[in-house]
Amino acid sequence: MLVRLADEHATGALLRDHGTLYLADGRVVHAESPAAPGIDILLTTGGRLSRADWEEAVDRAGARRTVGRFLVESGRLHEGELEICHVGALFDAAYFALTPGGGPTRFRHGAQHWIGPVRPVPAAAVAREIARRLELLDSVWPYPAVDTAPVTPRAPSPGQVVTRGQHALLSLADGTRTPVALARALGRPAFHTLLDIRRLAAAGLLETPDEPAAAPATVPSWVATVAADPDTALLRRLRDALEESL
Repeated sequence: MLVRLADEHATGALLRDHGTLYLADGRVVHAESPAAPGIDILLTTGGRLSRADWEEAVDRAGARRTVGRFLVESGRLHEGELEICHVGALFDAAYFALTPGGGPTRFRHGAQHWIGPVRPVPAAAVAREIARRLELLDSVWPYPAVDTAPVTPRAPSPGQVVTRGQHALLSLADGTRTPVALARALGRPAFHTLLDIRRLAAAGLLETPDEPAAAPATVPSWVATVAADPDTALLRRLRDALEESL
C-alpha cells in the first residue's frame, strides 16, 4: 500500500497496529510508533531542548502544524539539527510500523501531523531502509525474542569489553526494563538500542529468552544446532579471539 500511495501522490496517514506514517504528495513526512521514542524524547532526554521549550513549541505552533518551523525560527534549534533528528525519528518509528506482522493497514486521507514539514523522504527510501535494518538485525543475532524481553546482563569474561553505548544500556538493565524502555530512558532511537541488544546477546553478555527449536528459514541448520548449545557464547568469543590473533 505504501508504494501505491506514493505512486498516487497521496496525502494522509498510513495506520498500522505498531505505528503511523504521514504522507504528503506521496512522500513520507513523519512517522511515530509506541515502540520508538518520539522526536520530543530524542531532543529533550538527549539534552538538546528543555521540556519547557518543547511544550511551548507545541502549544504555540501545534494547532497550525508548524512545530518544526517554530523551533527553528525561534532559535531553539538549527535547521540542520532538526532535520537530522527528525529523519532519525522517522526511520526509527517506520521500522516498527512497517515490520511484517504489524496488523492490517488503513489510510486516512488528508490527515496531517502537528510537527509540520521538515524534510520529506521518498517512500521507496523508507522501504529500502526497513529491509536493510531487518537484514542487519538478523545477521547479528537471528532470534527476535530479545527485542521485547526484559534485559538481564551477564557478567563479562575476563578482558571482554563493550562500547560506551552498550555500557550505558547495561548500566540501566535491571531485569525488568525492555529494550524499548531502555531506549526511552536514554533518549536513544529504539532500533539502535535493539542492534546493541542483539550484539550483546551474540557476545554472551545477556541472558536470552528460550528460542524456538527450529531455526529461522534464512538460517542454516548448523546455526540452530550451535545456538541450542549453552556454551554458544563462549564458542563465539573463542572464535573471535582466534580470528583477531591470525
